[in-house]
This record gives sequence, C-alpha cells and structure tokens, in this order.
Amino acid sequence: MAGFTGFGRRREADPRLPPGQHLEKGFPVLSAGPTPNIKRWELQLGTEQGSRSLSWADFQALPHEQIETDIHCVTSWSKLGTHWSGVSLDTLFDGLDTTHEYAMTTSYGGYTTNLPLSELLGGKAWVVDTYEGEPLGSEHGGPARLFVPGLYFWKSAKWVQGIQTMASDRRGFWESMGYHALGDPWREQRYA
Repeated sequence: MAGFTGFGRRREADPRLPPGQHLEKGFPVLSAGPTPNIKRWELQLGTEQGSRSLSWADFQALPHEQIETDIHCVTSWSKLGTHWSGVSLDTLFDGLDTTHEYAMTTSYGGYTTNLPLSELLGGKAWVVDTYEGEPLGSEHGGPARLFVPGLYFWKSAKWVQGIQTMASDRRGFWESMGYHALGDPWREQRYA
C-alpha cells in the first residue's frame, strides 16, 4: 500500500520504561492523605537488637550520595533521569544488627509501607532530602522521604519518620487495600 508507509507501524517504546508505563515530563503529586506540618523532623530506626534516633542535624552530618535514576508510579507514569541526594539505608542501619527479613516504614501523617529488608539494603534505598539540586519540597515528601527507585513509587514513603525491622511481613497502607506486597514495575506488580 504505497502512500501509507507511516501507518500501522509500532512506535518503539523507550527501553527504560517498564511494561504499562508512559513517560511523564512533570512530577505529579499523589498522596494518601494531607501533607503533614512537620515542626521537628526526626528519624527512628529500629531492629530487635537496638534502635537509633537521628535529628535533622544528625542526618545532615551523614555522607550524602548523589543518585541518578528513573522513577515509576503504580498509576502508570515514569520519570526518567531524575537526580536525588540522600543517605543510604546501609549507612543509616550501620551497626544495627538484625536477623529480621522485613521492615515497616512509617511516615508523619500515619502512612505505612512494608518492604523486604533485601530491598532496603545493599545500595538499593536512601532517605533523600534533595531533588534536582533543591531541597525536597513538602508536596514530594520533604523534608525527607524514603527512596526505593527499583520499586513502584508508593514504596518510597513520603515524610519518612521511622523504619522498623520485622520478623514477619505485615501489610502497610496500600498493601492492605490490595496493592502488591513488593511492587516491582518490571514485573507489573501493581496488585496482589
């Protein structure tokens, strides 16, 4: 069919986009509740062996890493080549021993999300306080949020307040409403 060479061809998708995702140029704001008014930020970390509390000054004094990565939301948008700065969970949990395999993240405002500890350690997760060279805005989880770029973005809990290891898995906010326990975008783990 001469004259119709442009029709019927599949457009090649960007190989950085997981299945079912589309490219987003902006940065949508999605939250499970209102943005909390955090007067004094503090991060609580705990295992069955001990705990640690970090003030904002303590957190700022820790070595920050620069992270360039793609992010993927369960609502089907992806943002490619984003830039963040934060403290690795490996650094935050250094010296806190555990035999647990899971963790529950809690946020100011009451949000929770569960994760296997294997998705938080080994260079896979950070608590970030900077996005694109600027302090993280409160609408995106500032002053600091958990950042787990290998999973759908609901696992990167905004306004992070604490991370507690658990001997067995318990569901967090969205997981208790039918979302997948892990949320791997490459396996389209949106729902349980």
